[in-house]
Amino acid sequence: MSETRAGFVALIGEPNAGKSTLLNRMVGAKVSIVTHKVQTTRARIRGVAIEGQTQIVFVDTPGLFRPRRRLDRAMVAAAWTGAADADLVVLMVEAHRGITEGVKAIVEGLEGRAEHASVALAINKIDRVEAPVLLKLTKDLNDMFDFKETFLISAEKGHGVDDLKRWLAGALPKGPWLYPEDQIADLPLRMIAAEMTREKLTLRLHQELPYQLTVETEGWEDRKDGSVRIDQVIYVARDGHKGIILGKKGETIKAISQLARAEISEFLDRKVHLFLQVKVRPNWLNERERYSEMGLDFSDGNA
Repeated sequence: MSETRAGFVALIGEPNAGKSTLLNRMVGAKVSIVTHKVQTTRARIRGVAIEGQTQIVFVDTPGLFRPRRRLDRAMVAAAWTGAADADLVVLMVEAHRGITEGVKAIVEGLEGRAEHASVALAINKIDRVEAPVLLKLTKDLNDMFDFKETFLISAEKGHGVDDLKRWLAGALPKGPWLYPEDQIADLPLRMIAAEMTREKLTLRLHQELPYQLTVETEGWEDRKDGSVRIDQVIYVARDGHKGIILGKKGETIKAISQLARAEISEFLDRKVHLFLQVKVRPNWLNERERYSEMGLDFSDGNA
């Protein structure tokens, strides 16, 4: 029997680079929130994938961007901590956007934070550009930083993902597995359920207030019939936000609850009774407790 390998892989990049989509495809289950909004990933969500005798523990970091608020700063600090703590780092760059100012800043940040031997480049969304553009982008990025390997992928369609996964499996250190074989994430189920509800809110509300809310699971009751009752609170900053979430005659929150309940039920493979409340907390973006719930370090939000 060949030796087992295990280790941590940090996925970094600008917001919306496709990190969550790649993580979910690698793991084979939906463990990270995926929307078309930027900055939707807040906590360092770990997804666990198996490739042969290797256990790959993915750290899906928040997108790296220029922080303005305390929450932004805590998210960026979490991303760099995830990269620094990992055995391998994969920088994801969108093919059609190329080398943006944000990508330049991330590459500069990698200097001194990560060993060249441990950083791979994954150019994502390759179906959006022609081959000559892709070749030039590959060369230009490798001229900027000595990446160990370069992969051309489409996280959404799966192109090139297996090659990347095999390379990661072979490059991680030898050692025992870090998690049980059937575990796909180290987030508590309460937090995964809250993330699923937050995703539905983000998708439904579009541009109205996706970053002005957070969801927490306050109650979790396993019932004798095998079902589970989940009580969640949606915290918003203003009274007006509460009205938007509730909708006319409660229609919006009812639709969100139905969608979230169906997804949580499918994930848990059991019947779910989901109860949502909306509470106004004007200062939630500056409350230590809220950051702990999101898996972020409150002190990292200091300017």
